[in-house]
Amino acid sequence: MTNLILIAIGSAIVNNVVLSQFLGICPFLGVSKKVDTAAGMGAAVIFVTTLAAFVTSIIYAFLLDPLEIEYLRTIVFIIVIASLVQFVEMFLKKFMHALYESLGVYLPLITTNCAVLGVALNSVTYGYNILESTVYGFATAFGFFIAIVIMAGLREKIEYNDVPETFQGSAIVLVTAGLMSIAFFGFSGVI
Repeated sequence: MTNLILIAIGSAIVNNVVLSQFLGICPFLGVSKKVDTAAGMGAAVIFVTTLAAFVTSIIYAFLLDPLEIEYLRTIVFIIVIASLVQFVEMFLKKFMHALYESLGVYLPLITTNCAVLGVALNSVTYGYNILESTVYGFATAFGFFIAIVIMAGLREKIEYNDVPETFQGSAIVLVTAGLMSIAFFGFSGVI
């Protein structure tokens, strides 16, 4: 149990996928303009990443590893992630159409979100079992959720501030992301 807690805290806060590993930057910068949209994207990433970590660890443990075809893991993992994203997209389109519309093109981008694939590949690389992979996937995605919601909140506040002309637009967003990364680096001594 202690190991699972360490995995969860380590992957959500200490080794935040966006702010320390710099994976998933596209949706992090693209969808973080409004808190509502960022929270929806974060929830979709949590669902997809957790499910992808679970399914890919099962496929790796019971198919790829026993058949000694580990070299196919990247291709298989991409297919699994793409299928899960299609499922989430269909679900949101049918039951949460407003969120589906607000996410726009960024929802299909979860398929190519390197953070989701990175979680699946890291789970195998770290030698996690199925439960540890699922916890790692959920915690990493929750760390993405935390980062994107904080960034969206900061971007909403920045809109009402007097930003120098040279820093307006993407420059202030990148500076903010860098400062957030430094802030999260302060957690590196926790684990």
